[in-house]
Amino acid sequence: MNYILHILIMIGIYLILIYSLNLVVGFGGLLSLCHAAFYGIGAYTYAILSLHVKFPFVPAVISALLITGFIAFITGIPALRFRGDMFVVVTLGFQIIIFTILYNWVSFTRGPYGIPGIPQPVDSLPEFLLLIFVINVIFLSYLFLLYKSPFGLVLKSLREDERASEALGKNAFKYFLYSFTIAGGISGVSGALFACYTTYIDPTSFTLEE
Repeated sequence: MNYILHILIMIGIYLILIYSLNLVVGFGGLLSLCHAAFYGIGAYTYAILSLHVKFPFVPAVISALLITGFIAFITGIPALRFRGDMFVVVTLGFQIIIFTILYNWVSFTRGPYGIPGIPQPVDSLPEFLLLIFVINVIFLSYLFLLYKSPFGLVLKSLREDERASEALGKNAFKYFLYSFTIAGGISGVSGALFACYTTYIDPTSFTLEE
């Protein structure tokens, strides 16, 4: 039974990550290879704030969302100046940079030793599954509303024909940057949930293969 609960919890964590990536790849048509980096930034933000600053669960998760979203925004400004293969290369480079920082900044991230003892917000697997379910309802509802909104429709039009959409007055850079930022922030939430569920993280969980 515990194994089934574990599988369901991991599915819930990855659902948030997958649907946030879908905003960029599926609706925007941009192949981003740095989503695991945002996932890792969220996990490390939660771990460090909850362990060393003693943040409770909700403030730590919100901090992971905001910090990861801000980093995604800063990353998106240069990355989205490119399209096609060059955008893929830029996001790949960012992914490698973040992994290298997580692995080598031992004084801050503990590098390959990882961070153990991350506090959990609940005491049992059924309670954690319920928590994951509630968070999925919140974030997936938001993302599905975003998909159906005028914002989501503009992203789809940019994916199909960027020049035609810009000719109709839609600023591609602005829409892509907003979607990249939102997707990055929400992936940080997924990382925070992974960190507090496993109670231990190290850089190998956030590689390009992820």
